[in-house]
Amino acid sequence: MTEIPSADAPLKIGTRGSPLALAQAYETRSRLMVAFDLPEEAFDIVVIKTTGDDRSLIDADRPLKEIGNKGLFTKEIEEAMLRGDIDIAVHSTKDMPTVQPDGLELTCFLPREDTRDAFICPSVDSIHDLPKGATVGTSSLRRRAQLMTVRPDLNIVEFRGNLQTRLKKLEDGVAAATFLAMAGLSRPNMTEGPATPIAPEDMLPAVAQGAIGIERRSNDARAKTMLDALHDADTGIRVTAERAFLAELDGSCETPIAALAELDGDQMRMRGEILRPDGSKSYAGEINGPAAEGNTLGRKLAQDLIAQAGPGFFDWR
Repeated sequence: MTEIPSADAPLKIGTRGSPLALAQAYETRSRLMVAFDLPEEAFDIVVIKTTGDDRSLIDADRPLKEIGNKGLFTKEIEEAMLRGDIDIAVHSTKDMPTVQPDGLELTCFLPREDTRDAFICPSVDSIHDLPKGATVGTSSLRRRAQLMTVRPDLNIVEFRGNLQTRLKKLEDGVAAATFLAMAGLSRPNMTEGPATPIAPEDMLPAVAQGAIGIERRSNDARAKTMLDALHDADTGIRVTAERAFLAELDGSCETPIAALAELDGDQMRMRGEILRPDGSKSYAGEINGPAAEGNTLGRKLAQDLIAQAGPGFFDWR
């Protein structure tokens, strides 16, 4: 019989310490409390500092690719889980490498939030309304490349931090506009900012954007039982297809790649995009088929875009 967490033997939930990460960890704890009729004391929230949380790196506004993208927000958390310091780890799935370390599994996804990007600007509501040569801040290579495709006149600068930090930078005139994921605004109830949702047709989102993924040790029966009760099947199907697309492209946070899988009953529509970092070239496509074949669809779409782009498209990496 699976041991149930208690105040004496709590389930330890690992997370980063950012407001968004903590909101996701608290949501996970709340869902587990309801699913298993457990008190808050049956869980411990364990905050773990990752390389991506290093203030000296964040404040310097260094490009993420210079710091090291794969595992930037996950490596230390996964090491803690492998040591047994925590039992499960709550992640923004878009930050997760497509392959987990030996002994760990990412098989639980909570119901997906809004997948769209948000345009943050106090003065205008659209990218297209920005004046010529305006300065826009983003740390995302994907968003940078997508912007350069439609507005090559813009001056794009490195820009990181939570909503409050970015709004302060806008107030200080560091940039006229920036971007966040809509899910990053809704989860901590921070929707009062000047945010305009961007349709996927105008800016296809990052792979797995808006999805909370919960990782566990492969041999942990208690964690598996508890996470199985939380898993949202539709989100899992969509995210699996998008991550298969990313894996086929051997993509990471330093690669301008976008994808979105959507379900209509038992059918899937999947869109994908690959770009050069400077926005000089981009290739987009769509594939439709049975949702049960999402993994195959994702890989097939990636292969189609690679064929369109031709040899050498990713040689800049």
